[in-house]
Amino acid sequence: MRMYKTAIKPAFDYTISCAAIVILLPLILITGLLIYLTQGRPLIFCQERPGKNGKIFMLYKFRTMTNETNASGELLPDHQRLTRLGRFLRRSSLDELPQLFNVIRGDLSIVGPRPLLVEYLDYYTGEQKRRHEVKPGITGWAQVKGRNALKWEEKFILDVYYVDNISFCLDLKIILRTFAKVFSFSDIYNKQGTTMDKFKGSLS
Repeated sequence: MRMYKTAIKPAFDYTISCAAIVILLPLILITGLLIYLTQGRPLIFCQERPGKNGKIFMLYKFRTMTNETNASGELLPDHQRLTRLGRFLRRSSLDELPQLFNVIRGDLSIVGPRPLLVEYLDYYTGEQKRRHEVKPGITGWAQVKGRNALKWEEKFILDVYYVDNISFCLDLKIILRTFAKVFSFSDIYNKQGTTMDKFKGSLS
């Protein structure tokens, strides 16, 4: 497992990401053009996220929301700013395509616990923090086991399971299941019909 984590997995990530960018380049360009025509610039949404060992990096996504504000200059709620195109990009996971460049940069792995918000770092228990022992990923064990239909605590248990059981076979299983999830548009929303609420700690 040590050899896989330190040598094989990074090489696999880099090779697959480069190949995916070449193959998906027309789709990436078309998606960027559609965003430009419907929303203008910027095309990419950038946000700080914690990576391996909590190191902060800039995560890339295609922009799915407008920058509309209320009379006080505050951003409107996410569901009001989410565009029709943005909703489709999220449902199809096409908004995640720019993260292939994060993999090439070494910020992400293809498979690993999803990088969450920096503000969550103060809320994790000691066990939950173990999700940062490996690089975060574009997809992960929690995503193929339920994604946004899971409770936060359930996600973190699955993230730590991945950390303790990382292997080529598990990564391959997650990648194959990810394709099934993407094409079935499943587990995008929770039981309330929304994406996940913000995490405020397991005891709150």
